[in-house]
Amino acid sequence: MGSYQAVYTGTKAFLDSFSLALRNELKDFGVTVSCLMPGPTDTRFFERADMLDTKVGQDGKIADPAEVPRVGFEAMLNGEADVAAGCKNKLQVAMARVMPAQVLAEQHRKMPNPEAATAERGTMEFMRSIE
Repeated sequence: MGSYQAVYTGTKAFLDSFSLALRNELKDFGVTVSCLMPGPTDTRFFERADMLDTKVGQDGKIADPAEVPRVGFEAMLNGEADVAAGCKNKLQVAMARVMPAQVLAEQHRKMPNPEAATAERGTMEFMRSIE
């Protein structure tokens, strides 16, 4: 369901499944495993990934990078299996549990869509060429 992010989405699904399996396998040894789902976070990621002109790269309502690890650490101390950081991300996680897969895939498609980035780069290159 991660259009334009197939590798990222696949590895995220693996980590979700892997952490839950480890959690179950290790419970008899007093070990807990928590899976932190930070969602979009205000770091240089979007700049480095050339995603500043995507919906997700321009959204001002992304998680505070200082808040995300605090939420994850507290969840780990409380023995929670998985935790989402940030109000918007928590809402998206909750909606993902009840939304039909096709609707969810379409919503995810809009966030990292590279068409806007490609159009913007083309315009900028054209403007440089006529200077």
